[in-house]
Amino acid sequence: MMNPLDRIRKSYHGEATRLLARLHELRSLPSLPGVGYEEEIRKIQASLEALKAREPSDVAWKTVQRARHHERPQTLDYIEHAFPGFLELHGDRLRADDPAIVGGMATLAGGTIMVIGHQKGHDLRERQRRNFGMPRPEGYRKVQRLAHMAQKFSMPIVTFVDTPGAFPGADAEEGGQAGAIATTLRTFAELTVPTIAIVIGEGGSGGALALALCDRVFMLESAIYSVITPEGCAAILWRDAAEAPQAADALDLTAIDLLRLGVVDSVIPEPRKGAHKHHRATAKVVVRQIEVSLRELRKVSPSQRRRERRLKYLALGSFSSVPGAAPGAV
Repeated sequence: MMNPLDRIRKSYHGEATRLLARLHELRSLPSLPGVGYEEEIRKIQASLEALKAREPSDVAWKTVQRARHHERPQTLDYIEHAFPGFLELHGDRLRADDPAIVGGMATLAGGTIMVIGHQKGHDLRERQRRNFGMPRPEGYRKVQRLAHMAQKFSMPIVTFVDTPGAFPGADAEEGGQAGAIATTLRTFAELTVPTIAIVIGEGGSGGALALALCDRVFMLESAIYSVITPEGCAAILWRDAAEAPQAADALDLTAIDLLRLGVVDSVIPEPRKGAHKHHRATAKVVVRQIEVSLRELRKVSPSQRRRERRLKYLALGSFSSVPGAAPGAV
């Protein structure tokens, strides 16, 4: 029998899913002269804010735990189940090959695409070898190399985002970690081929954003995406990493939060027991979303795609004026 808290969670997610589907529908409608949807969009956003206030306090932290589940499908699992003929490409042509980043050419719907993603590993030995999915500068240079190759040969790019963040070690900083991430962002901003990012697990800080500056950004239902890990946030704000559940709730890091804020374009539903229980079924749903989005993006000229991507990211974010503050202050 379902306990009361589980019943509340189920009711919350059911109502949230309905509102988010309507919000996504309105945002995807064409803009017509004299026809505006802003008022209804504002009403839906207000309903979502009110709904979030009734959300059980542990939902965000439970989502973090699901996003980090060691059996959750990773980039190579999606490639195995959905992208036949994958040819992995290695190295940054400067220093080394970073195993935290995997990438190469694959086949999708009869065409060739470039697939790039983080790889954490499923067991301890693989996780250590892949540095727990935290790339070093050579990993981001590999991403740039593959993105430039895709641009040269007019291949769409699909990225899978799943990292707690870029590796913060001293050797990575000495190797130009910040510059490597910034250059990767610039590379993706300048691309004219269609680009799609899917946050499949953890989307942590700039290490995740470097692979997610794309035309379309999707999140799996139990994925997370934030500027910092809950533990890192808790250590800074409360001087105690044990306050991570409270930080997770404050960070608005769930897929529902990010769709409500307009940071992601859509939420991809997971099978009933979660992606970690159904790799093949999850991959099938993800690929279907990729195929639909690629068809839409290919209808737009390359220059227009880049222009729309730029406007998309310039429009992200929201702010509130502080009473009594100077004009322009946030």
